[in-house]
Amino acid sequence: MTSSSLPLPTPPETATSLADALRRAAARLGLDLPAPEENGERRAEYGATGDRRVIVRDLRDVRGYWVHCRLRDAWLASGAAPDLDAVVRCAAAWSSGAGLEATRAAAPFIGFGEWALAHEREPLDPVELAWWHLIDSVRRSPFAWDRGPHALGRLALLEAARARPELRRLRPVTSHYILWFSSSTELPYVRVGYSIEPLRDGRYLVRDRGEAVAHTGTPEEAVALAVASLPQGTGPAR
Repeated sequence: MTSSSLPLPTPPETATSLADALRRAAARLGLDLPAPEENGERRAEYGATGDRRVIVRDLRDVRGYWVHCRLRDAWLASGAAPDLDAVVRCAAAWSSGAGLEATRAAAPFIGFGEWALAHEREPLDPVELAWWHLIDSVRRSPFAWDRGPHALGRLALLEAARARPELRRLRPVTSHYILWFSSSTELPYVRVGYSIEPLRDGRYLVRDRGEAVAHTGTPEEAVALAVASLPQGTGPAR
């Protein structure tokens, strides 16, 4: 046998993607993960039965490995895992059918609100679910820019709007941080009333389809204007 016909040595296995790294960690821990539906360098997505889904993002330059857990069309839990082993424990528990509290027992970094526990027991109304999704998207964001003064203004606006029954029964919609309200729960959304934009100087800009109506110093003042702009008999969203 000539040297050119000798079998080449098998190169050592290397993790070429996030899902590959997670597979190796799972094997080391003796845990099972479903086959990934997405397997990128910094993102992995896993589907499972019962409308369960897990997304993992490599955000080590920001906050470690960020994990999202989904059930019944809702992202119920998320958190920054300190390492791949913690990610695997969370993903394996959630994918196998564990509930929120059992998943957190396996992976203490995962976080969720009371609304998520309620939705786990019985699906929430789509409009209420949309409100909680928006609020949690700010509360639990992994990014630093969502923890500064502008983010606090966004969160205060969402909470002030949800506190008003006239708006809470409409579907909230955001685009470039601007909050507006829809009388439809599904696309295409139907805009009703004013929109509100939280500004970086702490004020709130109220608009009527792009035209400035007023600047307010508090979210409550802006929300009051939005409520007053609603046509009589608006809602609930359908």
